[in-house]
Amino acid sequence: MMTNLFSIFDPTSSLFNMHFNWMSLSLIILFSFKSFWLMSSRWNSLMLISINMIKLEFKNNLMNNQSILIFIMLITFIMVNNIMGLFSYVFTASSHMSMTLVLALMFWISYMLYSWIMKISMTLAHLVPMGTPFLLMFFMVMIESISNIIRPITLSIRLAANMTAGHLLISLMSSACSINMMSISLFIITMQCMLMILELAVALIQAYVFTILVSLYYNEVN
Repeated sequence: MMTNLFSIFDPTSSLFNMHFNWMSLSLIILFSFKSFWLMSSRWNSLMLISINMIKLEFKNNLMNNQSILIFIMLITFIMVNNIMGLFSYVFTASSHMSMTLVLALMFWISYMLYSWIMKISMTLAHLVPMGTPFLLMFFMVMIESISNIIRPITLSIRLAANMTAGHLLISLMSSACSINMMSISLFIITMQCMLMILELAVALIQAYVFTILVSLYYNEVN
């Protein structure tokens, strides 16, 4: 019997105080540079087509196309980890705030430092939208400042919560199979298969949403 529902997200595989669950993060290398050491195949062609589609998508959104490689690697990194979390006995790293918050803070701090050091006048201008009445300027500065501060928190919570919710629902449905009759268990398994398809879509969409929001924040400082 499961004592704690959230225990399925605990990194339990360890040796010499090293949690091997987090090694799933390094598997992005196998997907990113396959064409350098493998022969041409349909898998490589699919990867190239996907990367070109992502490149065209961000090329339309970014004002400065020189940094497009960063966002291609970011969405690929998150997407691979989200999809790998759907496999059995694979640690879902993207469902932990310790990963998502680090990703969000890394980009947010770099953007904030660049904007306040290199483009401080433009940064201050963003705090007061054009056409704001004089009496509301103080409140607008407060609201815009708070919205900028909580950006990494909202980014990390959005990704972690969406990846956690589906896994919790699948785990609850699995525990219900052990106490129900065969006909109900078959129905639950069918619903789990449909939920896995939904979770695959969520894994792709959440990687896209996270990267698009980061790119929009990047456009504000350029």
